[in-house]
Amino acid sequence: MEAVRKIRDLEVSTIGFGCMGFSCLYGDKTPDEEAIKTIREAYNIGYTFFDTAEVYGKGHNETLVGKALKDVRDKVQIATKMNCYSNENIEGQLREKLNNSLERLQTSYIDLYYLHRTIDNINLEEIARVMGLFIKEGKIKGWGLSQVDAATIKRAHAITPLTAVQSEFSLAERGYEKDVIPLCKELNIGFVPFSPLASGFLTGKVKKDEIYQSTDIRSILARFEKENIEKNQPFIDLLNEVAKEKNATPAQISLAWMIKKHNNIVPIPASRKVERISENFGALKVQLSDEDVKKIDDELAKLTLYGDREPESDKIKMLIIGKNIKGMRA
Repeated sequence: MEAVRKIRDLEVSTIGFGCMGFSCLYGDKTPDEEAIKTIREAYNIGYTFFDTAEVYGKGHNETLVGKALKDVRDKVQIATKMNCYSNENIEGQLREKLNNSLERLQTSYIDLYYLHRTIDNINLEEIARVMGLFIKEGKIKGWGLSQVDAATIKRAHAITPLTAVQSEFSLAERGYEKDVIPLCKELNIGFVPFSPLASGFLTGKVKKDEIYQSTDIRSILARFEKENIEKNQPFIDLLNEVAKEKNATPAQISLAWMIKKHNNIVPIPASRKVERISENFGALKVQLSDEDVKKIDDELAKLTLYGDREPESDKIKMLIIGKNIKGMRA
């Protein structure tokens, strides 16, 4: 498969790298020096598209990315995200957030700037207008939305064309194939899956008796409950079967499947281990045919996922900003 792919006008590595886990959601933070070294090693492996957000560790993650990539900035594409919680002076709010992110990332521009989540009473059209202003100023090259439906995409895109939509999507979580991914193709919008390996479940390495730290999102995700891991084994069996045929790993098949099936998709798997980062990028060497994809889809149609991703809770929000959830009530 091709090593680079275009999402609208932005050319990126066909597989991107999610940097969030160094700062939050997957246990204790990685020591800064180790995290910076690992991000840089991802670049050496071939990744050029790096994803972060202002909220990951309250700016910590952006700082790591900035330090790791500052001397190769012209050779990489950086995506980050912000939130907007008030309709008061939206342009001023976003400009301050953007400037803070630029400072932490040690750069003069951001390639892809997402609105991290939409909120019903916040003026999306005004946010879209301001994003268009930032593009004209050269502060950002493109903008995006995350975890949104088709109607929301149309509203925002009508004001300032979107570069990408980022949402959870994997071989196990395929709901966005119904309308969002087709709409993105129609409008020339890239689709960037986070958790393309279902938080590691689709690697086939999850143990049903594993105990996760209270700072690890897997400690509260239903799909990682022992009973659901057992019920979801057919997904792993399918991946193992195809992986054996293709001399690949389950993770590589999971990534190769979505890349082959959708030409506007750029997944951003995350890992803190260099060997896993290298393995994920190796998915580009896996050759799946249209017939292979259809075979996988036919088998998936027979399966039910137990422990779907639940609506985002206060627990998850605390984990994202780097706080321990031990003792919190469900």
